[in-house]
Amino acid sequence: MSESNAIANGLAGAGGGIIAQIITYPLQTVNTRQQTERTLKRNKQSLPSNSTTAPGTLLQIFQVIGTEGWGGLYSGLKPSLLGTAASQGIYYYFYQVFKNKAVAIAAARMVKGRGDGTVGMFGWLVVAAIAGSLNVLFTNPIWVLVTRMQTHTQAQRKIMDEKKEALRRAASESTIADSTLQDKLSELDSIKPRPYGTIHAANEVYNEAGIVGFWKGVIPALIMVCNPSIQFMIYESSLKHLRAKRAAKKQGNTSISALEVFLVGAIAKLGATVSTYPLLVVKSRLQAKQEIGGSSSYRYSGTFDAVLKMIRYEGLPGFYKGMSTKIVQSVFAASVLFMVKEELVKAFMVVADKSKKVVSNISS
Repeated sequence: MSESNAIANGLAGAGGGIIAQIITYPLQTVNTRQQTERTLKRNKQSLPSNSTTAPGTLLQIFQVIGTEGWGGLYSGLKPSLLGTAASQGIYYYFYQVFKNKAVAIAAARMVKGRGDGTVGMFGWLVVAAIAGSLNVLFTNPIWVLVTRMQTHTQAQRKIMDEKKEALRRAASESTIADSTLQDKLSELDSIKPRPYGTIHAANEVYNEAGIVGFWKGVIPALIMVCNPSIQFMIYESSLKHLRAKRAAKKQGNTSISALEVFLVGAIAKLGATVSTYPLLVVKSRLQAKQEIGGSSSYRYSGTFDAVLKMIRYEGLPGFYKGMSTKIVQSVFAASVLFMVKEELVKAFMVVADKSKKVVSNISS
């Protein structure tokens, strides 16, 4: 029964994750671009000329639609859906497996006179951390490709800006004529960056860093398992509190409604997102194309180098770029995911029970 329960949660998690991903993907694309946009401190003398203030989320969405079409907002959707299905499926499967073990351990402890038979907050934290770590190791290559595809046009635009700046410098030094400058600038303006495919992104990652490149950002991603750990600690504890409260009032039905699951999921994800957002920014920076701009401040050799350069060139605000967008996207996505997942699990268990009754009737 516990094995089928784990499978049900794995399949339900994958289904809920896919639905939530499709609904919120445009916000995710814009948020990734916000995270990887470099805006250096204004008090630095070495500010590059292309340092600009990023537009707001809604304006950025309209800009992407205007320059790249609707496809720009959904760049990387296919591998993202694959990653979501794999990530949620793997996560929820292992989460349920280790949750069952934790519940069994708690019950055994109660028999021995230790504890009340329920899993505490620390137990949920450990269960979520183990499941999250396994998920990260298995699915990191997919998210590297998704990040590349979401930020490809942004990177191409930065490269074009660098070429334009080089042409203007050459014109100011009288190495090229003004007419030639205008022709070349017009030629660059006519090149519209477009999203590229999964194979192209994979080849780019492999050519830059080999197989190891597909695990870029894995260190902050592993540290970020505390995000779902915090999320599920809040989620499970809140549900436990609700059930206990209803049981104390001796209500006939102690089950949790879909709306309550939605709200509890939103609160849980909000707390987890705010506390771990800087790690998400570092991970996105490492997974995006590094050759954005000519300044060394734009390129990172690893997690520690990224953190130091972000502190030095951008300050603490750099670690919270696009957080408001992420809060809206992740909280809404998590709420939809939890609600859909719980309903799918219920449906799966109903079908499983009916199947058992049919088999039992046939056998008898």
